[in-house]
Amino acid sequence: MANPNIVNVAAIYGQTALVTAGATPTTVVTNSAGSNTVCKIDSLYCSNGDNASSYLITIDVFRSSTAYNVASSITIPTGATLDVLSKQLWLLEGDVLRATANAASKITVACGYEVIS
Repeated sequence: MANPNIVNVAAIYGQTALVTAGATPTTVVTNSAGSNTVCKIDSLYCSNGDNASSYLITIDVFRSSTAYNVASSITIPTGATLDVLSKQLWLLEGDVLRATANAASKITVACGYEVIS
C-alpha cells in the first residue's frame, strides 16, 4: 500500500458520493489498491428522511480485512441529519469507507471528498 507524497500534487479532483446505507456494510468511497492516490474525506453526512422512526448508523474504514469504526451505532432521529466528521479523514490505497444502518434503505449518506494524485 503506497501513500502518495501530497507535497508534489499532480491533480486534485473533487467528488461527492451519495448512497443509501444498507443493513450490511455499504461502500461509500473506495480508494483502490494500486491507485497511486489518496482520498481526503472532507464531509460526511447521514440523513434520516423517515417520518416515523429513528435509525442507527455505523461508519467504518475497512483496511486490510479489518473494519475500524469511525462512528458506532449512532442514533439519527426522525427527519434529522448527522454531521459525522469534525476533521478530515484520509483513505490510503486499498481503504474503503463504509456505512451500515440497522434498517436497509432508511439512511442516506452524502460524502464530499478529494482524490489526490
